[in-house]
Amino acid sequence: MLYAQNLESIGKEKPLTVTGGISLNQIFYTANGIDSRRDPYTYFASGNVNFSLYGWSVPFSFSYSNQNTSFQQPFNQYSVHPTYKWVTGHLGYNSMSFSPYTVNGHIFLGGGVDLAPEGKWKFSALYGRFMRAVEYDTISNATPSFKRMGYGFKTSYNDGNNFVDLILFRAKDDQHSIDPIPDSLSILPEENLVVSIGAGKTFFTNFVLKAELASSALTRDLRADETNTGHILGNTGFLYKPRLSSSYYKAFKTSLDYQQQGYTIGVGYERIDPQYRTLGAYYFNNDLENITVNGSASILRGKMNVAVSAGTQRDNLDKSKISTMRRMVASLNINYTPTEKLNLSASYSSFQTYTNIRSQFVDINQLTPYDNLDTLNFTQISQSVSTTAMYMLGSSKEKRQTLNVNLSLQAAADEQGDEEQNSGSKFYMSNVSYSLNLTPQNLTLAISINGNINESVGFSTKTFGPTASVSKMFFSKTLRTTFSTSLNNSYTNNKHTNKIVNLRLSGGYSIQKKHNLNASMVMVNRDSKTETNTKSFTEFTGTLGYSYSFGTKR
Repeated sequence: MLYAQNLESIGKEKPLTVTGGISLNQIFYTANGIDSRRDPYTYFASGNVNFSLYGWSVPFSFSYSNQNTSFQQPFNQYSVHPTYKWVTGHLGYNSMSFSPYTVNGHIFLGGGVDLAPEGKWKFSALYGRFMRAVEYDTISNATPSFKRMGYGFKTSYNDGNNFVDLILFRAKDDQHSIDPIPDSLSILPEENLVVSIGAGKTFFTNFVLKAELASSALTRDLRADETNTGHILGNTGFLYKPRLSSSYYKAFKTSLDYQQQGYTIGVGYERIDPQYRTLGAYYFNNDLENITVNGSASILRGKMNVAVSAGTQRDNLDKSKISTMRRMVASLNINYTPTEKLNLSASYSSFQTYTNIRSQFVDINQLTPYDNLDTLNFTQISQSVSTTAMYMLGSSKEKRQTLNVNLSLQAAADEQGDEEQNSGSKFYMSNVSYSLNLTPQNLTLAISINGNINESVGFSTKTFGPTASVSKMFFSKTLRTTFSTSLNNSYTNNKHTNKIVNLRLSGGYSIQKKHNLNASMVMVNRDSKTETNTKSFTEFTGTLGYSYSFGTKR
C-alpha cells in the first residue's frame, strides 16, 4: 500500500487523525448425508487502525481466528512519498514504471524522484536494491538470490501534439553477496542494461503516430570472461561490460490512429525478440509478433456505438522451436439505445490458434514432397456470442419495473490437417429476469428463470430452474432483510440426475452508522435421482457478525 505525504499541508491539516474499524464473525455449519466440508464452528476477528500525522499515514491491521492468526504492520515494507509543489520523492519500498520494456512495477528498496514542473519537460529517476541476498539453505529450501542493485532515469518532452521519451535502466548482481551455490540450481549472477526511445507525433490534425524501440543487453553469468562486441550497448564504457555470456535483444511497438469526430480507425504492430528480458520487471512475454487493426464509431446521433478489432499473433520468430503457433483474434461489440427505456447490446469474439509441429522425422522419412502434408497442423477455434436486452416497463417515484434478457453461446472445436476432429464442446446460457421496486414501501421483488446446456462428444448436461427474492428495509432503512430461494433440476444425457433447493435469509442492522449487526442463514438440499456416487444431502450454514468503525481528530 502506498501513501503520499504532502509537506505543504503541515500547519493546515489536523495534526493527528485516527481511523479504523473492527469486526467479529461466527460461522456455524452442519451437514447431513455427506462428510462435513468445513468445521462446525469458526470464529474470525479482524481490525485495522490508521494513524495520520499531518497527512503522514501509518496503517496497522490484524486478523485472528481459530484456524489462523496473523498480525501485519507496515514497517516490513514501508514507503514515504513527500510532495512539494512539482517535486515528489519516494523513499523506502517503492515501485515505479517507466515503460513495459524497461522498468515496470518491480519493488525496490531505495529512493526515487518525479519532477513535473509546468512546461514541456518531465524527469524521473530511481536507485535501490531490487533483490536482497538470500543464502542457500538445504533445510528450509529457500531459493537463493544475489543482492541486486539498480538505477535508472526517464526524461520526457511533450508539447501537447508531439512527445519524446528517453529511458535508461541498469541492474547488476553482487556475485560475492552470498556464499557459492551449486551450479545445478541454475541461479547465476546477472547484469542488465536497457535503453528505450519512445516518440509520438500528431500530424494532419487527425493522425497520431506512436512508437517505442527498446534494446536490452543481458549478461547471464558475471563470472564469464570479458569480450568485445559490435553492439552499441556493449560499447557504453562503465555502463556495461560485454562478456561471453552476454546477449542482445530488442523490442519494438508502433501504432497509427486516425481520429475523426464520431469514429476512430487504427493499426498496431509489436515485435519482441525471443528471450527478451529486463531485470526491471518480474515477468515478461517475449518471442511474439502482434499485428492488430481496430475501429470504433458512434452513429445514429450517438444512439449506437460499434467497436471492432482483429489481430494475429505468432511466435518462433527465430525458427529455433520445433513448433510454431499462430493466434487469430476478432471481436465485435454493438450497443444500441433507441429509447430511454430500451437498451440492446451484442458481442462476438473468435479466437483461433494454429500450431505447426515440425518433427525431425518428417525430413528423414519423407519419400516425396507430398508426404505428411499438413498432418501435423493443429487448429483450435473458439467462438462466443452474447446478447443482452433491458427494458424498463415503467418508472415513477413510487414504482420501477425492469425486464432483462441475456443469451450467450460459447463453442470450441479442433481441426487437424484441415479436418474437423471428433472433439469440441458447446455451452448455452440463458437468463430472463423481472424486478419490481416499490419505493415508498422500501420493497424489492425479483424473479428469474435460468438455464444452461453443455454439450460435448457423447455427453450432455442441462440445468434449469427459477429463482425468486424479496428485500425489505425497516426502521428508516436501518434494518435490511433479504430472502431468496431457487430450484434447479439437472439432467445428464436427458436423464434427471439432481434436484437442488437453495434457501437464503439475511439481515443487517445499523446503529448510528458506526455499529453494524448482520446475520445470515443458508440451507442447501440436493436430491440425487441416480444410483451413483453422488449422494443426497442437506447443508446448513449460519453467520453472525458485528462490525464497528471509528475516527477521531485532534
